[in-house]
Amino acid sequence: MNQPTPAIVAQSAVRRLPRWALLLFCVAYVLPGLIGRDPWKNQDVAAFGYMLELARGHTSWLAPTLLGQPPEVDGLLAYWLGAGAIRAMPFLEADLAARLPFGLLLALTLAATWYAVYNLARTPRAQPVAFAFGGEARPADYARAIADGGVLALIATLGLAQLSHETTPALAQLACMALSFYGLAALPFRTAAPALALVLGLPGLALAGAPVMAVLLALGGAALTVLDHPAEGRSSRGQWQWAGGLVLGAVVVAGLAQALDLWRWRLLPADARDWTAAGRLVLWFTWPAGAMAVWTLWRWRRQLASRHVAQPLWCALIALGAALLTPVADRSLLLGLPALAALAAFALPTLRRSVAALIDWFALLFFSGCALVIWVVWLSLQTGVPAKPAANVARLAAGFEPSFSPLIFALALAGTLAWAWLVAWRVGRHRAALWKSLVLPAGGAALGWLLLMTLWLPVLDYARSYTPVTRALAQSLDTPGCIEVFGLRRGQLAALRLDLQRELLPAGARAQCPWLVVSSDLQPSAGLALDLRGARLVATVRRPTDPRDNLLLYRRPGAAR
Repeated sequence: MNQPTPAIVAQSAVRRLPRWALLLFCVAYVLPGLIGRDPWKNQDVAAFGYMLELARGHTSWLAPTLLGQPPEVDGLLAYWLGAGAIRAMPFLEADLAARLPFGLLLALTLAATWYAVYNLARTPRAQPVAFAFGGEARPADYARAIADGGVLALIATLGLAQLSHETTPALAQLACMALSFYGLAALPFRTAAPALALVLGLPGLALAGAPVMAVLLALGGAALTVLDHPAEGRSSRGQWQWAGGLVLGAVVVAGLAQALDLWRWRLLPADARDWTAAGRLVLWFTWPAGAMAVWTLWRWRRQLASRHVAQPLWCALIALGAALLTPVADRSLLLGLPALAALAAFALPTLRRSVAALIDWFALLFFSGCALVIWVVWLSLQTGVPAKPAANVARLAAGFEPSFSPLIFALALAGTLAWAWLVAWRVGRHRAALWKSLVLPAGGAALGWLLLMTLWLPVLDYARSYTPVTRALAQSLDTPGCIEVFGLRRGQLAALRLDLQRELLPAGARAQCPWLVVSSDLQPSAGLALDLRGARLVATVRRPTDPRDNLLLYRRPGAAR
């Protein structure tokens, strides 16, 4: 027996968001941070280091290392994509070439989320109430409006911004998760497209470093497929075939992970889990999609077993469980954002007018305030008025010299004017649209990220990249020769590989190079393993924004040159 649906939607409320506007949202979100910035510490630059080693043929493609060190973050797929792009585009800077396929992965995530929500909204139990005299939303128009809301909810999510613009395995996992999510959502309606998405998504998720999630996703999808009611024109036999295929996919993924040694169990000990901090992380990282998803679960509580609720709920629970049980909570939680955005989209037809107004006002005040702060700090750096923000930047990023770029200023100004127009449109008199409550949150998130990646990009690069360190180190290297390194972290090694253009070797018992770089935060017991007899300290290269991240440069007399 079908349970009553809480969605009451008229045809007038499901008018389409103009395609150019939706594409503009996506482009304004994907491109900033993709072009014109340096790799940031820690995982962003470390992952790039492994890509550079692969592209230069210095390590194995099945077990990449950086001067003998394996990556801290598992995921062969991300390193393969970055290294392949560096090789395919030698005419570009290596870091930009490596970043381009990750921009495509973010675009794939947005597209797969739209189509996943669209297919979920087409299921019979997701449809709105049928009116006695007609006029309810048509299924296809209703599904498009819900899908538009899903993409806007994903863009609006605060935790997506930085991690989705880094060249790390987390973004490869996110794209494969979204692709698998679409494949499961489209099973009742299509055959070829969802099959291809699952064939690419599930093994890709394992190769990206999340084989356990891939197996759980496939098994959960098989169970939901069996329990779901057949779609119109489909037989229950087809459901069992799909379920068998998903179980087989889980077995194949497990075998692939076993063959390539991709299983990694990194669970936090029970006494090391801070549930209060985890709750705060979940709250801000998933805002506003997480809060709207909770509303959806309450309003659609009579349909929790229906595909449009059960499938995204299962995907979100897998990511939430990984976030609570593993050390990399934010990167695990990232994988649940497409599912949370889908759940948030189904809150739209059930929101009261007062709740929608509250979302609008919060987004307006929060993002306008953030934009004002970014502009004020930028004006202070450029003109010295007001003086306090510039003084704070000088204290936190000693040595930073601001510069003016007309292009950056024009882009930031255009984004701010677009935000003002969007606010004026939202408060103006116009026909109601189902997705209207997420326009300001999505537009505000895109604006905030655009301003950060334009007005604040120079100071962020100075503070978060290793460029100031490698530049100062290069000025002290006044004679040719290779460099031995000892005690450096993976991000530091990657930065030296990228910027110094010298051979790097791990320090051994016998001096081989005239130069030696040592981390300043070594423990005394670690220093005993390094023989510094005869070496002369040439420079202490200080990181402007982190006194614990300094390097010591030594010159060794008599070493091979």
